[in-house]
Amino acid sequence: MDKKNALRAGALASGTTLMMLLMTSPALALTRDDGDDPGPGLSVVETLGLYVVAPIVLFLVIAGLVMVGDKSRKQQKQV
Repeated sequence: MDKKNALRAGALASGTTLMMLLMTSPALALTRDDGDDPGPGLSVVETLGLYVVAPIVLFLVIAGLVMVGDKSRKQQKQV
């Protein structure tokens, strides 16, 4: 019974992935829509800053805030 369920899940996952790949054809990106006015592209530095540095900084800030909040709770319990 386990093997049958695993086979069914694999078939469903592969079928869903294949349909998504077929429906999102890259060729559709070549045709412009009416009123399409793309802005200037990003430089390499801007791209790295936006998609690499900014998420890392946000993660570190959130992790730091969580650690500060956790330390204050530990100090209250010890007293």
